[in-house]
Parts: sequence; C-alpha cells; structure tokens
Amino acid sequence: MKTFRKELVFNTSHRVEFINITSEAQNAVNESGVKNGFILINAMHITASVFINDNESGLLNDYKKWLEELAPHEPISRYQHNRTGEDNGDAHLKRQIMGREVVVAITDGLLDFGPWEQIFYGEFDGMRRKRALIKIIGE
Repeated sequence: MKTFRKELVFNTSHRVEFINITSEAQNAVNESGVKNGFILINAMHITASVFINDNESGLLNDYKKWLEELAPHEPISRYQHNRTGEDNGDAHLKRQIMGREVVVAITDGLLDFGPWEQIFYGEFDGMRRKRALIKIIGE
C-alpha cells in the first residue's frame, strides 16, 4: 500500500471565493502513482471548505447568495464569536454548512466521479494564506 501527502496553498483575492481544484487533485493522484484507492481532500482552516458539485457559474453564485442569506457577514455584532475581536463568525457557520472534506475513489489512476462532479475549495474568510490537505491511500 502506498500513501501520499500534499498541501495546496490559497490566497484568494475575495473574502468569499470558490476555486475548482479538480485538476490539482488529479495531478496529485498522478504524482502518487496510486492506481486504485482513495483521495481525501480537506480544508486545513475552520473558515474554509472542500466540497463536490457541478462547475456551473450560476450554481456557484447561488451558493454565495444562499450562504450569505443563511449567515450574513454584517452586522458583525450579530455573532458572539466576533466579541473575541474576530469578524468571521459567519465564515465558521458557512464552513459548517459546506463541510470540511471530500473522499473520492481512484480507479485505474483516475478520480472516479459521477457526471458533472468537480472538487471545489470554498473560502469564507479569505485574502490571506490558507491550505488544503491532499492524502492518497492505495495501490
């Protein structure tokens, strides 16, 4: 059994942003040499997410709007967390909704997706250095 670890680094230009990382995930599979196994990708920050969905701009914009309706950034005084001097209480809630990680099967050296599935890094408190972890296990 082989294992492989890699970190992806992000520094988004917006506070909330979605980045398609499917090609980075497939590149990591290629680097690992694993032909059959699993890839785990998780956000390494509690205000970011990794999730799978369609790479369609309307859907990604719908996510931004929906998340902002569920957990608006402002007024920042609405969140008890922000009383600690932070201003990202909403980002923690958005991450909880979107999830921490994804696991995808690897078959014959390829990510084994259903139709239209893509992997995204979701940032909810951006404009600073953040990371996601890729861990691959298999043969």
